[in-house]
Amino acid sequence: MPALRPGPQSGREERRARRADLARFFGTWIRKPLSLGAVAPSSATYCATMAAAASTHLDGPILELGPGLGVVTRALLAKGVDPARITSIEYDADFARTLRERFPRVNVIRGDGFDLDQTLGDGGATRFAAILMAIPVVSKPQAERQALFRRYLDRLVPGGNITQLSYLVTPPVKPIEGVFEVSSTPIVWDNIPPARVWIYRKTAALAH
Repeated sequence: MPALRPGPQSGREERRARRADLARFFGTWIRKPLSLGAVAPSSATYCATMAAAASTHLDGPILELGPGLGVVTRALLAKGVDPARITSIEYDADFARTLRERFPRVNVIRGDGFDLDQTLGDGGATRFAAILMAIPVVSKPQAERQALFRRYLDRLVPGGNITQLSYLVTPPVKPIEGVFEVSSTPIVWDNIPPARVWIYRKTAALAH
């Protein structure tokens, strides 16, 4: 039997929902620009690129920081990630409510992704297979960004990585020799604006 294709009505509804999300996201960005790490929901191609780059093949939970309205969450699920593995920390209360409605099996926490110990309340004990982030780290000085990423990297299982949304052409967080290294995907041109995924890992000597 041939695969069923979405009908014209479902296609129109999907486009309408995307436009509504774009309007909500942009409205939030206008009101609170420093609270978001993106200016619009990322494209499906970009989200798939980010999900593919994340070290979700490793055992352990997966942490999303700044999931917005769930476009990367959806890409993780499309990749085959069990929603029960995902913890999504969202600062905006309205976005967090929407995430809970859309992804009832994902652990959505309304809180501050910059302070994981406080938000998770686990005393730093939880180790994640991957961290996917789209929070506005560039609002902080470079030294603070590096210190923050050292703490994030300490939250990963051996071999885990951080994947970061960025419109910049250089790493938003500069690597520290002997501590962590950074690479990137090619630019995804169909995103608004075009963006790439920056990938951070502990250096080999510290990865275990």
